[in-house]
Amino acid sequence: MNAGPSGITSLLLADGWNFQLDGWIIIVACLCAISCATVGNFLVLRRMSLLGDAITHAVLPGLAVAFLVSGSRSSPIMFIGAVVVGVLTAFFTQWIRRIGDVDEGASMGVVFTSLFALGLVLIVQAADRVDLDAGCVLYGSIEYTPLNTTEILGFKIPQAAVTLGIVAIVNLIFVTLFFKELRIASFDPALATSMGFNAQWLHYGLMVLVAITSVASFESVGSVLVVAMLIVPAATAYLLTDRLSLMIVISIGVGIVSAVLGHFSATRVPAWFGLSETTTSSMMAVMAGCLLLLSALFSPRYGYVVRWWRQRALARQILADDIVAYLYRVGERSTNAAASVVDLQDELFCVPRTLRSVIAALCRKEEIKMEGDQVLLTESGQSRASRLIRSHRLWEQYLQDHAGLPASRLHDKAERLEHFTDEEMRARLDDHMDLPAVDPHGKPIPQEE
Repeated sequence: MNAGPSGITSLLLADGWNFQLDGWIIIVACLCAISCATVGNFLVLRRMSLLGDAITHAVLPGLAVAFLVSGSRSSPIMFIGAVVVGVLTAFFTQWIRRIGDVDEGASMGVVFTSLFALGLVLIVQAADRVDLDAGCVLYGSIEYTPLNTTEILGFKIPQAAVTLGIVAIVNLIFVTLFFKELRIASFDPALATSMGFNAQWLHYGLMVLVAITSVASFESVGSVLVVAMLIVPAATAYLLTDRLSLMIVISIGVGIVSAVLGHFSATRVPAWFGLSETTTSSMMAVMAGCLLLLSALFSPRYGYVVRWWRQRALARQILADDIVAYLYRVGERSTNAAASVVDLQDELFCVPRTLRSVIAALCRKEEIKMEGDQVLLTESGQSRASRLIRSHRLWEQYLQDHAGLPASRLHDKAERLEHFTDEEMRARLDDHMDLPAVDPHGKPIPQEE
């Protein structure tokens, strides 16, 4: 077997599915994802994602000191030392921000870069005395976790699975017990304090859990990639929902899917490109990033593609409204209530291709009809246009009477509002102005059908 994680990966690739290797690797990865995603939501909500990064890097001095003292990677002293330094990172960040009156991001940068540099120096010193692989600290060695087992109730279980399982349970219990307090403190710390919740203690309690989770995840995904599991699933869930409880559930689901897809991608995808190896932890981060990208593109509320489509649909709806409204006004000025496509294009300042597409859609809805190059309103289109013109002229009258706008500005303002005015709003405007018959320009206001 090869000396590095690639040796385990190559073995998996050659032997196919093996629960003792694949199964436990996936379980450890999922437990890591659950642990990280549970507390990561509150880092995202508090706009403290960089603090998670700072803690995961700044605990290196604690690890190195523990290595130098205990001479072992598995000693509880290592865990305690890293947690202490993680909490000190949060404390020093707040202290520098408060004393130095600097931006929180700047204080984080000062603390975590200084501690991280100190940690790297100490790790180099510790590496000569203890069994320490600096690379594993940075990117993890999840492929080796099934080899380091402990016996529980007669079953051999990877030590990483036991540790991360305990951390996941503790994180879930903490978030469940203090859900209300964490929710209030995340959005309004002052309100939480006024209601009797100590927002400062909640903050440091959360930072302790972040530090514990980071240290527990070192063996699995390392100090660098743990940031991805802390932040990316939570950020993905943030794009998909506005409910905190659902956000936590979605982030855990995203983390689990990233872990499973990450392992299978690490063992299968490289072969597609003629490569022989990669690490599961790195592919976990890649898969989490892919899921975030999909959410950023297709999220029902915030997705770029969805928003672009809605804006496009709204623009087409407004253009359709403008077409029927223009034809209605043409009918008021002359007996021939028709206009050519060129007239519509010149009047509405629209792209010819878009205009033709909207005209075709209105024809399918039987709101307009074509006679040669002339566009005419149908009975259905007349009704739609009548409602739009009524909304427009009611708003003009209202803006003049109650907002005091000059006549020169009424049309543009009313034209923006007419597209979003329903029957109930028209009725309220009508009642508020005692049923006006004409608008400020003397034009008749159509009656509600």
